Amino acid sequence: MDHGDAFHSIQPLVSVVIPAFNASTYIENTLRSAARQTYPALEIIVVNDGSTDDTAKLVEQIAMTDSRICLLSTPNRGVAAARNTGIEASSGRFVAFLDADDLWHPTKIEKQVNALNRLSPRWAAVYVLHYVINHDDEIIRPGGSNVARGYIYARHLTFKYIGNGSALLVRRDVALGIGGFDSSYAAAGIGGCEDLDFELRLAARYCIEVVPERLVGYREYPGNMSSNHVRMGQGALEVIKRSLAANPQLPRYAAKSAVALTQKYAFQQYREAKSLHLSLVTAWAIFQKDPRFILGFAWQTSRRLMKRLLTLKTTTAQGEDPPQSNKSRFDEQITPSHVECPEGTVRSRRHLMRLTAMDTRLSLTCESAE
Repeated sequence: MDHGDAFHSIQPLVSVVIPAFNASTYIENTLRSAARQTYPALEIIVVNDGSTDDTAKLVEQIAMTDSRICLLSTPNRGVAAARNTGIEASSGRFVAFLDADDLWHPTKIEKQVNALNRLSPRWAAVYVLHYVINHDDEIIRPGGSNVARGYIYARHLTFKYIGNGSALLVRRDVALGIGGFDSSYAAAGIGGCEDLDFELRLAARYCIEVVPERLVGYREYPGNMSSNHVRMGQGALEVIKRSLAANPQLPRYAAKSAVALTQKYAFQQYREAKSLHLSLVTAWAIFQKDPRFILGFAWQTSRRLMKRLLTLKTTTAQGEDPPQSNKSRFDEQITPSHVECPEGTVRSRRHLMRLTAMDTRLSLTCESAE
């Protein structure tokens, strides 16, 4: 199909917004995964956020062979401001966000548009699941399997279903209506969780759909935004704090749940950063509310350490290298399949049921206010 025909299709236009800062290592693969979508009616907007490498040059070269690709260049203002620039410049009914180092399965946009098209405007967005991939596009592990659909604000505060910035497709008018992405996090030095902030403002007012398939390759490597663990932990705590302040109608149980789970996330991030002070302060805050978590964490850590020492001792004695695993690649050859939500423990199921009931009540309040 001629790319130019996509803009005259009866299908609604989807604007793909790719914020890019010094992204020359991965931008070609990322653009290729966007351009190879089975959904033809696309415009692809790359926002060069003040890059000092060859990002702009590479995008310009690719754009010469694909008229759907447009390059916008701005001073460096952070990922939130770059996404907002892309949204404002877009022409599509829907906007899909793709980070400049991530990948999409070819069917992602088609499945998301099909899912959202059959729903009323009260349903503002649709997300998909992901695999975590490495530098070589190899799958390291699957992302989370928990999903929820409908009005999910109370549950999303705790479980953070969407998981990354490349998983969401949203109605453009809604993205603009809720104010786009908040650039104040980057200005405060705690950028990295702007996706979660955007999702929560979306979830507080609208219903969200899900395609429960792993259609995103979310890249983890040293040096990317999510590898700054202190900033990610602090950013997540601030996002939850602001969201709770903006939604005082949220039941106390849901607010406490959101804070508790986010503190545990921050604790893990601080440990990854080897920040002893922040780890201890956060661990003490968690211990006061949930001592079982800290005691269980200490027990599991000691078991892992003993197992690692025994494995190292055995390997050294035998003079063998550790076994190497054969990793699959995230590419168009992968066949996506429906992901089943894990059952969880009795306690976690009760917790989820309680939050779901709260979402039902909040949804009715939200509808009556419109």
